[in-house]
Amino acid sequence: MNPEVKTKIEKILDGSKIVLFMKGNPSFPQCGFSARAVAILREVGAEFSSVDVLEDDDIRNGIKEYGNWPTIPQLYVNKKLLGGSDIMMEMYEAGELTDAVKA
Repeated sequence: MNPEVKTKIEKILDGSKIVLFMKGNPSFPQCGFSARAVAILREVGAEFSSVDVLEDDDIRNGIKEYGNWPTIPQLYVNKKLLGGSDIMMEMYEAGELTDAVKA
């Protein structure tokens, strides 16, 4: 991975406890998976920042490599990748997501 892209991603993760890398933004998601991820985070009352990967190809490709996760959205809590919207839904249904974002 390009060191500049890695530094950029790490700076984003340093800036907020909960970061959602998504297509679009929370007000206007650009794919169903991103919309679902935002809805889940709102449901658990999480305060989060988001990054629109459609605005930056370096971030869009770099985040996949950074987290070793092939799809977007990607949810990071305390700089740790939790997963995409399917994992978020599983964690939400099991009651684990609320604990993860509140910890």
